[in-house]
Amino acid sequence: MSTLDSVRPTPAGSRSSTWATLEDVRDMADHAFSRSAGAPLITGNAIRLLRDARENYPAWLEAIRSARRRVHFENYIIADDRTGNTFAEALIERATAGVSVRLIYDWLGAFGKSSRAFRARLAAGGVEVRCYNPPRLESPLGWVSRDHRKLLTVDGEVGFVSGLCVADLWLGDPLKDLEPWRDTGVEIRGPAVTELERAFGRVWAMLGAPLPAANGRTADENNRPGTAGSTAAIAPVGDVAMRIVASEPATSGTYRLDQLVVAFARQRVWLTDAYYLGAPTYVQALITSARDGVDVRMLFTRASDVPLLKVVSRIGYRPLLEAGVRIFEWNGSVLHAKTAVIDRRWSRVGSTNLNLASWMGNCELDAVVEDEGFAHQMEQMFEQDLANATEIVLEARRRIRANAAGTKRHARDHRHGSGRAAASAARIGNVLGAALMDRRVIEPVERRTLLGTGAVLLGLAVLFVVFPRVLAYPAGALLLWIALTLLYRGWRLRRPRSSSPPSDSRTTSQ
Repeated sequence: MSTLDSVRPTPAGSRSSTWATLEDVRDMADHAFSRSAGAPLITGNAIRLLRDARENYPAWLEAIRSARRRVHFENYIIADDRTGNTFAEALIERATAGVSVRLIYDWLGAFGKSSRAFRARLAAGGVEVRCYNPPRLESPLGWVSRDHRKLLTVDGEVGFVSGLCVADLWLGDPLKDLEPWRDTGVEIRGPAVTELERAFGRVWAMLGAPLPAANGRTADENNRPGTAGSTAAIAPVGDVAMRIVASEPATSGTYRLDQLVVAFARQRVWLTDAYYLGAPTYVQALITSARDGVDVRMLFTRASDVPLLKVVSRIGYRPLLEAGVRIFEWNGSVLHAKTAVIDRRWSRVGSTNLNLASWMGNCELDAVVEDEGFAHQMEQMFEQDLANATEIVLEARRRIRANAAGTKRHARDHRHGSGRAAASAARIGNVLGAALMDRRVIEPVERRTLLGTGAVLLGLAVLFVVFPRVLAYPAGALLLWIALTLLYRGWRLRRPRSSSPPSDSRTTSQ
């Protein structure tokens, strides 16, 4: 980790000679990163940086079409459009040829994007399809958890991790004046691919029967170090070290790791994110790093597919700018990438956004790479992106506002965020809390939030007074639903145990 490169061992005989050597410090840092992320450092890999759909989609399709044994595909959105059907045909063709093809999609992500007939066609073609977290009567709030991953593995030999869903929007449409979305992914070969398959297997088991046993062992046994198919048994194919951080609801491994690497940073922290709503502790880590002389830069989208989120994200700019963080907004189409490069060595590419919904509520997947060569590519890509971005500054006379027409043209009405509504609510709650409890100065940019929320609350107040039943009946129905759910869950726990252990509450909500 380059953040430790500038650490020097204490000379022998000095006052601090009992301190740890540089090698000891590096070893402790490696343990800290592994424990924070819940992911060990895996060596012996090869990695290829893929920019946008024009590089990611062809690589994915080539790998799928060459599959001989198995294809594992997990993606938040697989749309029923030209792009989605291209992938569907490739998956069906391999399944027809005898390849085991398994697909996981998210219910909320697919809502309005693909039809039951589209998924039925996949199933009829031999593809095993499972849906993550559809609505369930026994879990009224279960919809909060989403599978936001973008993962593909083929034959246990090659894997892809990215921020791209499968839809025409990522390719754009010149006839409709829609530019391609800006996104990033990676192709991985080597021992880390087994960690990708293990991550897929965990979610697959949440939704039904686990992956089939092989060679007389269970799927879990096949993933243990030292067994065939485990990370320890795959021959190295390169010299890149990485971690595969596969977070699940309430695990927050990526959140802990993101804060830790920012704290370790000594030179630069360059971040790209699509739906930024930073948690207070993470924001404070960025602020203290910037004040300590670290070059902190953050690139966000200007043309968002969630217009409200763009407004509430900007509310959090001021404390960062005042601390010396440089913030840029992408001038092109929707920027959907979730990447980081720190101290010219540590990089992250994947599906996790810098907000609490991604960090703590969803299934997410990221490749965390510790390699100078790859970090150099990431820095070059970041600098190229900045050439098409506008820097946000505090001075009013230099502030550049987004072109409303351009934003509307690029964003359209494609709402597919996994937890963006919850994240937006958290940001609005922050503003309202500041206004009601007088805990900080309210900024002019927050005026719309206050006025809009006040108008909504005023309307609800009028409805309660004039037409109390309009809101009382829905509220009563929701409370009844929650009450029955709790009673049902409690009743199930009182029943005698059967021969097979019951699923935990989180799993049954999937």
